[in-house]
Amino acid sequence: MNDFVNTAQTPRFDTAAIARGARRKRATALTGIVAALVVAGAGTALATGVVGGGSPASRPAAVAATAADSTTVLYASGDGTTVTVPLAGTNSVGARSALVRLGLTPDFTRTSVAGCRQSTVVAVSPHAPTVVHAGDTVHVTVCAG
Repeated sequence: MNDFVNTAQTPRFDTAAIARGARRKRATALTGIVAALVVAGAGTALATGVVGGGSPASRPAAVAATAADSTTVLYASGDGTTVTVPLAGTNSVGARSALVRLGLTPDFTRTSVAGCRQSTVVAVSPHAPTVVHAGDTVHVTVCAG
């Protein structure tokens, strides 16, 4: 800095290089955070599969392929938020209590599906992406066994 004291010239800074360095550091930090979240999510998914909590291998292939779409209810609450209610593999008692807590009216039917556990949910109607509101009827199809 002493070199600039007695001169009329102002110091020159490469602001573009400084900005690039800041962006690079920010991108590296975000990449690290995203990688850690992906690893943590994969570990959670693997732990759930090991314990047996909803492993797709334990369900029939036809049910496992469509479970995410055909057994998920999207509920719109009065304050404008949307709640996702996954019912895949839950028993009829658990499904009934979850729907009643939200103010929905469940209507149950039974169907025969090979390889499923008795009284577990195999389909709901209307399902995601259709949104339901309090007071609506949700038709729940459970496995007859």
